[in-house]
Amino acid sequence: MEKKGVLIPMVLAMLAAIFYLMVLTSKERALSRDYETAKVMVAAADIPERTVLHSNMVTTEDIPRKFMQQDAFEIKTPSDMKQIENLVTRVRIPQGNQVTQSSLVSLSPESGLSVKIPPGYRGAMLPIDPEMKALIKPGDRVDVLVTFEAQMTDGHKEKVTATILQNVLVIAVGTNLGQGMNAAQFKKMSAAADKASAFAEKASIALALNPNEAQYLALSEQTGNTTVVLRGLGDVEMHPMEMASFRKLFR
Repeated sequence: MEKKGVLIPMVLAMLAAIFYLMVLTSKERALSRDYETAKVMVAAADIPERTVLHSNMVTTEDIPRKFMQQDAFEIKTPSDMKQIENLVTRVRIPQGNQVTQSSLVSLSPESGLSVKIPPGYRGAMLPIDPEMKALIKPGDRVDVLVTFEAQMTDGHKEKVTATILQNVLVIAVGTNLGQGMNAAQFKKMSAAADKASAFAEKASIALALNPNEAQYLALSEQTGNTTVVLRGLGDVEMHPMEMASFRKLFR
């Protein structure tokens, strides 16, 4: 009876000790996990709102996981730095701050067209035939032609066509601003855009023009009918062009 009275407290003490060790080990593991470091993406310099990101704008920093934001970009391989290529900042990201998924959007109508316009240029919209919409992509180069009635030197009027712009950069086709979307997002956006334009007679593209070119495009749209012709990939050469007319063709 006396042995039993001693044994029970010993067993209880051992169980308490085992339970304490389990709790202590669990807390040590949690603490170790919290202070385990992870390599995260941070801004290399202040990044303004609505900036198209490139990998040279960010760097990495080792921080304890406890201080890692939920939707931060964890960098495990060098190629992970490319995850943010051509995404757009929703808000300003100060230097050293973590770059998070919620602070970025894809190149889409939500980010606005201005993020794609090169410095010193203007974004000009130009109607095109709906059939061309599926064939022209952001980043392509086009020439713009205008057909109008010209007053000839002998007094009569004649329809002519002139190339007014050459090697112009396409920055958007409809609402497609280009990169920054995965395949599912692109398919969803394209389906919505196609549905919206199903009954439209015209589609449109956005061109990057210098201020002088923008004036001539506006004048051409008011004077005659504009036509867009697509250039081959990599063709950026400029050529002197004379106006085309049936009189020249058949003389």
